[in-house]
Amino acid sequence: MKMQLAALAALSSLALPLAAHAATWNTLTGEAPIVVAHRGASGYLPEETLGSYELAIKLGADYIEPDVQMTKDGHLVAMHDTTLTRTTDVAALFEPRNGTYNVKDFTLAEIKTLTVKPTGALSRPDSTYPGFTPSMPDPYKVPTLDEVLVFLNAQNAANGTSVGIYPEAKAPFDAEKEAKIIASLKSNGFDTAADKVILQSFAHQSIINLTSLLETNGMEAEVAQLGSVRLEDGIYGVNGSDGFRTLDQIASVATGVGVSYGGITQSFIQAAHGLGLKVHAYTFRPLSEDEAFAMIQPMLNWGLDGFFTDYTDFGRTVVDAQHPAPVPLPAAAPLLLAGLGGLALLRRRKAA
Repeated sequence: MKMQLAALAALSSLALPLAAHAATWNTLTGEAPIVVAHRGASGYLPEETLGSYELAIKLGADYIEPDVQMTKDGHLVAMHDTTLTRTTDVAALFEPRNGTYNVKDFTLAEIKTLTVKPTGALSRPDSTYPGFTPSMPDPYKVPTLDEVLVFLNAQNAANGTSVGIYPEAKAPFDAEKEAKIIASLKSNGFDTAADKVILQSFAHQSIINLTSLLETNGMEAEVAQLGSVRLEDGIYGVNGSDGFRTLDQIASVATGVGVSYGGITQSFIQAAHGLGLKVHAYTFRPLSEDEAFAMIQPMLNWGLDGFFTDYTDFGRTVVDAQHPAPVPLPAAAPLLLAGLGGLALLRRRKAA
């Protein structure tokens, strides 16, 4: 009851100037670090599906992340792996092709017959989450990138929110796939900075190409080089799928880096910020709030600009526990009191 009253009191403060509630952060921009739903709410529901993305949004994601692969007939689908084996029931429906089940060997029509299975550590075999019912039919089919973007537009329009999209062009470099990613974003209205798009890839050549494609198409978006932190001859950089690039080199074509959290140090974040680069960490998989605080809090103190997590609710809890907490959009009010994965504004922090 006390938490509900606190949430209602916080909601009433929305009438006050937002500046009075602005949080002070150590991030590059001074804004709150972003919580990125890694493949959706993948710790709870089948990853890279509309149902998983919907739950992640309800749990407080700032961005949802689809990995992008291309089918045999040239369609873009949300799928992390190059094969369909780990996350779908493909082996029960099809014989192997070329000895395996590569996404690129199946048509979109064939992939649409598959069902995505839950694989997260806290998922249930029946693909359910307490108190949550997906709003769409067949929520655990493999969606196309277009379908993810249409869904996100509808969610934002219905709820007055501005959840962003953080698609990954899977390595290796593929000019055709990347051109189609840009075309899909543009055709679905994700073409200005206000649309909150961050493009990412482990391949540096893809980063260069995506940046060029944005300019050619008159679009605005952030671009992040993925990889692991590396210190070479006293110079920080990122080791991606096609080699090491210094932060200076990355800053010439990108706006940020997405790096494995195990290698992040405060000095790395400071070096990146000094070049105008945001730092996002991947992938936090805490199985409790206590674990989430232990894993994420130190890096927020250093100035981390955002992070990927399979558990949006735990990540949201850590960010919202900072003082003062950010003020949400009025349209988010119903979720604050719903109790789905905790309050979206004032979440409990376990007593020490």
